[in-house]
Amino acid sequence: MELLLIFIIGLLHSAGIYMLLRRSMFKMIIGLILLGNGVNLLIFLLGKLVKGHPPVIDESAKVFSEIYADPLPQALILTAIVIGFGLQSFAIILIKRVYKVLGTDDLDELNSTDEEI
Repeated sequence: MELLLIFIIGLLHSAGIYMLLRRSMFKMIIGLILLGNGVNLLIFLLGKLVKGHPPVIDESAKVFSEIYADPLPQALILTAIVIGFGLQSFAIILIKRVYKVLGTDDLDELNSTDEEI
C-alpha cells in the first residue's frame, strides 16, 4: 500500500510541475491543485499508515504497546485542504476576471498587454 502511494505522490508531483510550466493560467491552477494533493498524500504517508487502529490512545495506557495512527498529520492535512481550497477558489475567480477583461489566459500575451495599457 505504501509503495503504491509513493508512486502516486511522484506522479502527482511530476504532473503538477509539468502543468505549472505551461503558459496557460488555467493549467497553472491545475498544477497547483495536483501539487497540493501530492503534498497532502506525502504528509499522510509520513504519519504512518496503520489499518484498523484509531488515532486516539486510551488514557489508562502508560506505555504504547502497539502501533497507533498519529493524529497530527491528519490534522495538518485537514487544515491544508481547507487553506488549499480557499487559495484555489480565489485563483480561479481571479483568472476568470483576467480572462474576461483581457480575453486571454496566455502568460506571454498578458506580459505584452502591460505595455499597451
